[in-house]
Amino acid sequence: MPEQKTRFKPYHHPAGGWGAVKATAKALLEQSVVTKGSRALLSMNQPGGFKCPSCAFPDPTHHKKVEFCENGVKALAVEATKRRVTRHFFAEHSVTSLAAQSDYWLEEQGRLTEPMRYDPTTDHYVPCSWQDAFDLIGRHLRQLETPDQAEFYTSGRTSNEAAFLYAVFVRAYGTNNFPDCSNMCHEPTSRGLPAAIGIGKGTVVMDDLDHAEAIFIVGQNTGTNSPRMMGLLAHARKRNVPIVVVNPMPERALIRFTDHKTRS
Repeated sequence: MPEQKTRFKPYHHPAGGWGAVKATAKALLEQSVVTKGSRALLSMNQPGGFKCPSCAFPDPTHHKKVEFCENGVKALAVEATKRRVTRHFFAEHSVTSLAAQSDYWLEEQGRLTEPMRYDPTTDHYVPCSWQDAFDLIGRHLRQLETPDQAEFYTSGRTSNEAAFLYAVFVRAYGTNNFPDCSNMCHEPTSRGLPAAIGIGKGTVVMDDLDHAEAIFIVGQNTGTNSPRMMGLLAHARKRNVPIVVVNPMPERALIRFTDHKTRS
C-alpha cells in the first residue's frame, strides 16, 4: 500500500465548529466504526465513562454532552477500528521491512488478532498461543536476578484503565519500572520545576481560567496539543479577557475558533 504524499493547503475557516464535526465523521468512517465509535464518544471524558487516550487534559466540573476534541476522536477511532492485522500479514512482511515503514502506515494496518513472537531465523513475527506467550514472558522474568532489571514500557496512548491494570501487575511482580512515553517526555519538568516553583507540575486549575483577568500562553501549541482548552479560552474571550500568545507557529485555532455558540 503506497503511502500518500502529504499535501498542505490554506484553511480560512475557523477551527472547531462544523469543520471539526466533518473531521469527526471522516475519522469514524475511515475506520468503519460510525455506530460503535459514536456511542463510545458519548462516554469519553464523562462521569462513569473512560478517559480520552489522546491527552491528559483535566475534566471540567460541569460536563457537556460532548467532551472531546478532534484529536481525541481520531485516537478513539484508531483504537476501535475494524481493521485487523492477521498472521497472514506478518507472513508477508519481515520485521526488517516493517521497520522501514512509517509509524502512520503501521498504525493504519489495524489491530493485532492474536499473540505473536519474533522468530530470528526467518525475521518474521509468528503466531503463538496465549499460554505459550505467558510461559515465554514468565520464563524470562523468572531468570532475572531482581525485578528491577525489567522495564515495562507502555505507549502514552494506552487508556488510563488499561495502564492501571498494567501497573498493578508490575507492582505485584516487584518493581516500579513502568514508564510510558508521556512520563518520559515530562521527566525534565519533574526535575526542573521543583527547583523553580517548588512543585513538579503546573499549578493552574481549570477554575482559574473562569476568574482570570488575563491569560498568557507561552511555548505551547494549544490548538494542536490541548484542543479541549480552546473552549475555555473562547469563553474567556467572551468575557473580554485578553489572551497573549507567544508562539512562532500561527495556529488556526488561536486565530479563529468556534465552540458551539461561542465564537472567538
